[in-house]
Amino acid sequence: MKNLKSERTKKELKRGLSNRHIQLIALGGSIGTGLFLGIGPAAVMAGPSAILGYTIAGFIAFMIMRQLGEMVVDEPVSGSFSHFANKYWGPFAGFASGWNYWLLYTLVSMTELTAIGTYVQFWWPEIPLWASSLFFFVVINLINLSNVKIYGEAEFWFSIIKVIAIIAMIVFGSYLLISGTGGPNASIKNLWNDGGFFPKGLFTPDGAGSYQGLFASMAFIMFSFGGLELIGITASEAENPEITIPKATNQVIYRILIFYTGALIILFSLSPWREITTGSSPFVTIFDTLNGFSFSILGHTFYFTSIIANVLNVVVLTAALSVYNSSVYSNSRMLYGLSVQGNAPKFLSKLNSNHVPVMAILVSALFAAVCVIINKLMPKEALNYLMSLVVSSLIINWIIISLTHFYFKKSKNKEGIYNTKFPSLWYPFGNILCLLFLVGILPIMWMTGMELSIELIPVWLFVLYFCYRFPKYKWILLIIFLVYFAWRILTMFY
Repeated sequence: MKNLKSERTKKELKRGLSNRHIQLIALGGSIGTGLFLGIGPAAVMAGPSAILGYTIAGFIAFMIMRQLGEMVVDEPVSGSFSHFANKYWGPFAGFASGWNYWLLYTLVSMTELTAIGTYVQFWWPEIPLWASSLFFFVVINLINLSNVKIYGEAEFWFSIIKVIAIIAMIVFGSYLLISGTGGPNASIKNLWNDGGFFPKGLFTPDGAGSYQGLFASMAFIMFSFGGLELIGITASEAENPEITIPKATNQVIYRILIFYTGALIILFSLSPWREITTGSSPFVTIFDTLNGFSFSILGHTFYFTSIIANVLNVVVLTAALSVYNSSVYSNSRMLYGLSVQGNAPKFLSKLNSNHVPVMAILVSALFAAVCVIINKLMPKEALNYLMSLVVSSLIINWIIISLTHFYFKKSKNKEGIYNTKFPSLWYPFGNILCLLFLVGILPIMWMTGMELSIELIPVWLFVLYFCYRFPKYKWILLIIFLVYFAWRILTMFY
């Protein structure tokens, strides 16, 4: 009997994440490359109106997280929304949502590894992207192969650094603006004095065959909020999920207002929006060009703002490492959940002595390692290309969450349960609003140069359906899909 109990315990994930871990993991998931580097393309496409875009997209993200939160608090299990899709919608929905989420965070992993290389080149431009990516790829995976408390502790401190840095940046930037020491171009008037708050309109041709404006930038903006759903993944390893999950979810809206809207207002005020580029972190670049404070030692002048730019680069590097760390964690837990459901090979549910799904981590790492090859072949295009693919998977993921929530509420209503422990906002109107917004992003992506990302959505959904219906032939189809995928990349860039 004792051995049976021990065996059963060994085969379960361990609840080792405390309240402080959950709060900071939720926060860390929403502060990464999307905020520090992804705003570059959005700012170039929309100008200051990108601030409004982040606020709108952030509110939609918050509503979807409330829908997910209602389901997770009701049933905190491994696999998160894949489990709920399987239970309340149907087996294929569970299969598709789980594997799409895994693909999403494999792509996120690649994106963050690429961003890490970009940040390292701020100091050492001679180091190739692939070398930095490979080094940190090994380090983060070793952390995740230990135990969940070490992952939680690492993520806690990663997130603490990010939060302190962004608050400090907002406070320091505000001081530069108020004191007038931010240089001749630093002014709140930068928000409207160069073509107005909507200098590129809402959705207008850019003269190069694409479009620009607020709506055109929404695809890049959406990328910033991928990671919020990590709250749901942590439920199976969270202590007191009925308390920690609602608290973490409700704080999302405040984080968006402070860390996105607040930071972007400061960013666009410190420098004219036309000086923001897509090639590096706008935060780092702008602080590096400001010369408001300086001191001299032995005839050498040192600028405080240049020092701050270097500190900020440490922070954005930490942010990318944080999101990659969370990606490794969430991908392994999703594969573990799929395996438990019977929607993935059984060996993926194998746990080591620390209750960590070791095989799920290693398999995910194998696929994420493709990033190193991509950065070797196309270092200049890699980041934007991967970001566009992430947005496609993210949209599918959020659509599945919102639709699954419909079925969840329908099931609860049939049972006579009308008031759950953590109800979502404005059901069913909130779900409809979210779905309309998400579907509306797809044609925008097509018209703004992301045709490949849209083209791959029906192909990917077909692959998922075929693998679900004909599991014996799934490897043949997956090989065909990967060959097609590689061919489209080569024809796109070569």
